Parts: sequence; structure tokens; C-alpha cells
Amino acid sequence: MKTAIVSKKGWVVIPSEIREKYKINKGDMVSIIDYGDLIAIIPYPKDVIKESAGMFEGKSLTKALIESRKEEIAKER
Repeated sequence: MKTAIVSKKGWVVIPSEIREKYKINKGDMVSIIDYGDLIAIIPYPKDVIKESAGMFEGKSLTKALIESRKEEIAKER
């Protein structure tokens, strides 16, 4: 577990080991997500298009939606 100190301005320095592991560099964007009693820092992908290429390979969202709707209709009968 790594720790950091929050500055008067609210700045937090991400430890170098974490920045290196996740390839976070000066000027990179990160998301700060509030999970209620936990916060997370999520690095944005450098190239969103390249990073997401192939994530739905072999899957059809339309077919999945149609199948789901057919199941719902069958349950209603």
C-alpha cells in the first residue's frame, strides 16, 4: 500500500512506482471515482480508439438484445 499527503490546494502526488506501473505521465488525464466510502484514480487510455479496438469482437450487441427481449416476452406469456 502506498500513501500520499493531500496539499492545502487538494493536490495529491501519485507515487512514482504506481505512475510507472500504469504509465501515467505529466499531462495525462485520470478519472477520480467516488464509490461512497472509497475513491479510485483511473488513468484514461492514451488512445481510446486503439485501446477499445476488438473489445466486442465476435459479439453482436443487437443479437444479444433481441435474444434478451425474446426471453422477456416468453416470461410474460
